[in-house]
Amino acid sequence: MNTEPTPYPIGTPGTPWGDAERAEWLSRQTRQRSYESEVVSVIERLRSRFDVEEYGHLDYGSDGYPLMAIRSRDWRDDLPVVLITGGVHGYETSGVHGGLQFLDQHAEAYAGRVNLLVAPCVSPWAYERIHRWNANAVDPNRSFREDSPAEESAAIMRLVAPLRDRALLHIDLHETTDTDESEFRPALAARDGKPFEPGGIPDGFYLVADTENPQPEFQQAIIKAVEPITHIAPADDSGEIFGSPVVARGVIQYPLNELGLCASVTSAPYKTTTEVYPDSSRSTPEQCNAAQAAAVCAAIDYALAHR
Repeated sequence: MNTEPTPYPIGTPGTPWGDAERAEWLSRQTRQRSYESEVVSVIERLRSRFDVEEYGHLDYGSDGYPLMAIRSRDWRDDLPVVLITGGVHGYETSGVHGGLQFLDQHAEAYAGRVNLLVAPCVSPWAYERIHRWNANAVDPNRSFREDSPAEESAAIMRLVAPLRDRALLHIDLHETTDTDESEFRPALAARDGKPFEPGGIPDGFYLVADTENPQPEFQQAIIKAVEPITHIAPADDSGEIFGSPVVARGVIQYPLNELGLCASVTSAPYKTTTEVYPDSSRSTPEQCNAAQAAAVCAAIDYALAHR
């Protein structure tokens, strides 16, 4: 029985993509939803309660996208800063809408206690195409470093730079989906000329802590808050989640700075990346959004109590 995975339809196995392969990949990407109507319109409705700013602009051919951020209206220099990012991978829907739900339903409870800075959709081109990469086949969430190859990442770094050392907390809202295994990991292997090694998708919510500063009690406070809303991913038979050792229930670790991940953009003592699983038969889109919002609330509550 042949169990070899089907070669990715673009490129030659073992050979990294060049310009022709990237152009072919781009030609296959189609707009499937609207950033303007689904995200920007929601942000505009929040303008009466928060300060809204355009912190950059993406231009991909004839497609242009304003990069939008929302700040606390009662911003005070003596308050700690909380950074919330979503949609670094545009296809991870609840990262975008969970962040917006937090703003709409919960953010005003923190008025006068923290300064909130929220970038709910870091990658709007990819949001519209339900994709992980930007239009140049670059993953923004491996590009948060000097001379970033992704304008999405560079724009966030410019936005955050004045606040980098004042941040108390950064929570970056993500999802792990079945398409990670069916499309995005095979595409990555093909792009880089490497063999695709099939894996498994974790069934449930989990967190990615910083290897250099894991803050285990902080991570568990978030797991506890999310569990009533959606189930927590168990470790697999190897004691791992998505190829990384489970260090505590529902928690793995990555070296954030080394990998150029979004959660590395501040020196905040409290950092985490959420991973919601939207493809479970046990989860609805509403639960996924609510889980993201609950994670943000729990993270802020813990950080304020232990600052």
